[in-house]
Amino acid sequence: MSPEAQRLERALRPLLDAVGASTVPLTECLPSDVVVEWDGAPAVAVRLGGVHGALSKLIERIEYDLGGPLARLSREDKQLAVRMLDEQGAFTLRRAVEDVADAMNVSRITIYNYLNAIHR
Repeated sequence: MSPEAQRLERALRPLLDAVGASTVPLTECLPSDVVVEWDGAPAVAVRLGGVHGALSKLIERIEYDLGGPLARLSREDKQLAVRMLDEQGAFTLRRAVEDVADAMNVSRITIYNYLNAIHR
C-alpha cells in the first residue's frame, strides 16, 4: 500500500470503526467491497461489516454518546437511546427489541412503549 493510501486509510479509520467496516488489500477485494479511489486510482478496499454484531456496535456507540451502559441510564436517557437506535434502523434487526431490553435491564413491553411514543 502506498504512503498516500496509508494516510487515507488512517483518515477513514474512525468512520470504518463506527460502522464495523475494515480495509482489505486491493488484491483480495470482493465484488461486494467498496473501492475508494484517490487521485483517480484505487487506493483502499473497504469491506462493510455484516449484520452480525451490528446491534452490538450500535449499542456501544449509543453508550459512548450517552456516557454509560444502557442499564445505568435514567429513564429519559433510555428513551433517548431507543430513539437514537430507532433512527439508525436497529429495530429492523431480528431480536433487537429483546436484546435492547436486556441491555437496558427493562422489559420488552417497555421498549415497545418507548417505540410507540416515538411513532405517535
